[in-house]
Amino acid sequence: MDDARIAVETGVDGVDVVIGTSSFLREHSHGKDMDYIHKSAIEVIEFVKSKNIEIRFSSEDSFRSDLVDLLSIYRAVDKIGVNRVGIADTVGCAGPRQVYDLVRTLRGVVHCDIETHFHNDTGCAIANAYTALEAGATHIDTSVLGIGERNGITPLGGLMARMIVADRDYVRSKYKLEKLRDLENLVAEAVEVNIPFNNYITGFCAFTHKAGIHAKAILANPSTYEIVNPADFGLTRYVHFASRLTGWNAIKSRVDQLDLSLTDAQVKECTAKIKQLADVRSLNVDDV
Repeated sequence: MDDARIAVETGVDGVDVVIGTSSFLREHSHGKDMDYIHKSAIEVIEFVKSKNIEIRFSSEDSFRSDLVDLLSIYRAVDKIGVNRVGIADTVGCAGPRQVYDLVRTLRGVVHCDIETHFHNDTGCAIANAYTALEAGATHIDTSVLGIGERNGITPLGGLMARMIVADRDYVRSKYKLEKLRDLENLVAEAVEVNIPFNNYITGFCAFTHKAGIHAKAILANPSTYEIVNPADFGLTRYVHFASRLTGWNAIKSRVDQLDLSLTDAQVKECTAKIKQLADVRSLNVDDV
């Protein structure tokens, strides 16, 4: 309660109450039982609401907590008017099916908003976040580049990629997608990390095509090997034409770019030479 009073005195717009509800955290972290957690949550929420400030209550380590305990406390805080309840996969142990079941169950118990928080220890943070939305969650915690404790949480860019595939018009109208790369570059520079080459959307390989069979299809119709349109994010695709994997269709495209007149036979001969040279050293655009 003391922390809640201090928070309110600072003039904040909202207060987030979080406490571990799993047996692991109750025994080895704060040492409180469910009765104490229940009473304390009610006390803090009623105090914060009396000050006309938004209040959220979240359990920590929700997916390793007893379901009866969770639903009991969520039902109680919803009854006294909490603005939002939160579910947290604190150790990244949950899979999409577990997420759907818990969020869907909770949606039938509370009337307030539902926020979710997924760690990525087992690689499910994006899938879990999207599944939570399908099950009725209203808010998803994300971070730029997924940066957070250990393996981090749901990455903003990755979730945008998943969402735009599901409803392109809605996502394009709601979010300034072309700002994503600048935002990620800003954060990466600030925390001194490199953006992974295969990062969702903004990795330098995200829209790069090298293998001959891929390049041919991409040049004919990008949808053959791209589910996300790079233009939606202010980006462009790149067909690699200076590699040992380069196909002659990519070279033909490069010939057209340079406004050269070569027969298909000449293009194929040129392709063979580029492949041979690429085995010897790395090639760049100027080389071809």
